[in-house]
Amino acid sequence: MTEFLIRHFIKDYKDVEKISVRTAYGVLASIVGIFCNVFLFVVKFAVGFVLRSVSVTADAFNNLSDAGSSIISFVGVKMAEKPADRDHPFGHGRIEYIAALVVSFLVLEVGFTFLKDSIGKIRTPEDLNFQTVSVVILLLSIAVKLWLGLFNRKLGEKINSKVMMAVFTDSMGDVITTGATILSLIFFRITGINIDGVVGVGVALVVMWAGVGIAKDTLEPLIGEAIDPEVYREIKHFVESYDGIEGTHDLIVHNYGPGRSMASIHAEVPNDVDIEQSHEIIDRVEREAAKQLGIFLVIHMDPVEMKDQRVLRIRDKAVRLLHDLDPACSIHDFRVVHGEHQINLIFDMVIPIEYSEEKKKELPVRLAERLKGADSRYECVITAEYDYVAKKEE
Repeated sequence: MTEFLIRHFIKDYKDVEKISVRTAYGVLASIVGIFCNVFLFVVKFAVGFVLRSVSVTADAFNNLSDAGSSIISFVGVKMAEKPADRDHPFGHGRIEYIAALVVSFLVLEVGFTFLKDSIGKIRTPEDLNFQTVSVVILLLSIAVKLWLGLFNRKLGEKINSKVMMAVFTDSMGDVITTGATILSLIFFRITGINIDGVVGVGVALVVMWAGVGIAKDTLEPLIGEAIDPEVYREIKHFVESYDGIEGTHDLIVHNYGPGRSMASIHAEVPNDVDIEQSHEIIDRVEREAAKQLGIFLVIHMDPVEMKDQRVLRIRDKAVRLLHDLDPACSIHDFRVVHGEHQINLIFDMVIPIEYSEEKKKELPVRLAERLKGADSRYECVITAEYDYVAKKEE
């Protein structure tokens, strides 16, 4: 069913890097979400009214809020498609994140409202009217929500959309809460004990938790998140695949909305190659990165020593000493300036972002001491800097 909808309603559906195609995916997900959630709201509200069940009614209004969320997502996706202009030279892609943030607040508001109502039901419980047909309808609701969640996950994976993955998480939360509602009805049927209010509290808390999760996922790119390790490796490998590029470092990626990123990176080139030749290579890498990766890439050129054996031996020694000191750190931009009575070692040290400022200051001093111990002539000028790559979860 998912592939059928994609093939029939999204033109050029395979070209997911195009902004227009990403927008079409977002519009399709929004329209399908509106239809499914309005349908579920009508069904569940009718069931909740008949049963006088706050948990079923909570589920119904949760679906209505999901439909409203889909409408907001639709508007956000369409506005995010607007091209760059004088006031917004990087486009309007972040509007999609803002729309998702609004959705998260709606979800939280619905959860809080029904938490209050459920607590009232615990204090003054009402009789439930169990009907088998109601349970069947709620089971149908679970099936619809499960499909809708998987539908959003598949579309989200195709276009790498955090918003759609958040909708998937929200839908799975709905599946769990509706399942809990069914269990409360069955429990009442078997025991005659009304736990509707307690289940309603559980439903409300799950809904609120889903809202917090959506807010967190959408705030991260707005605030500025670390580079995904896969993206880091992809860009690094792409740049280093060109002849004349000896290595890279200091990659920073700025996100301006899904599919809209610019990045800067330092590329190391041999210091004995003509600067115009190296500059031509850098220009080619930048142009082809835009075509193949869809990223506006700015490359800073760093000349590095590739032939002087004295410099290479000192650099290798510094790398080994740093590895013994802390293998999570690395060095780059290594230069050696020979003086009459001392040898100046000038380089940058990259330190994991989770290290404290105290450790950031301490590590360069300890490395300088070890180098000084290896050769008393070494005088180090070390610039410590954090990396910007996210730690890969275990």
